[in-house]
Amino acid sequence: MTIHLGCPRLSEDPAAMKAVKDEVVSVTFARSAGLLMSAVGPNHYAVGDALITGSTGDRWSVTRDRFEAKYRPCDGQMPGADGRYRNVPVLIWAKQMHSPFTIERCTGGDRLSGLAGDWAVEYAENDCGLVAQDRFAAVYRQA
Repeated sequence: MTIHLGCPRLSEDPAAMKAVKDEVVSVTFARSAGLLMSAVGPNHYAVGDALITGSTGDRWSVTRDRFEAKYRPCDGQMPGADGRYRNVPVLIWAKQMHSPFTIERCTGGDRLSGLAGDWAVEYAENDCGLVAQDRFAAVYRQA
């Protein structure tokens, strides 16, 4: 049976923990609207949104406003240019799931599908995601 979480408030879930992501990613900015199929599901994006390739090879999109709040350019490059960026280390909420599940990136947004052992994450209110177990172990640490 697959559990549907919507976009949960993990900050209110006693089984969730605080975690921090530390990663340098490669970014291109969308020149047209489209759909990127990540390993866990669809990511619709608009012109100017960030199309990200993580250090583990995973791909996803982030809206431009969220990207500018969450990432900083590396190696002296200009902000807003394609290239390498490091995430700003902020606390997020994470919960490892013990059965298959789906989660919405935002309320009513793209639905992602996870397996038992994968992690549901809440980056901010109404900003959720799904991180595969092996990626979570490689990129996140408990805070």
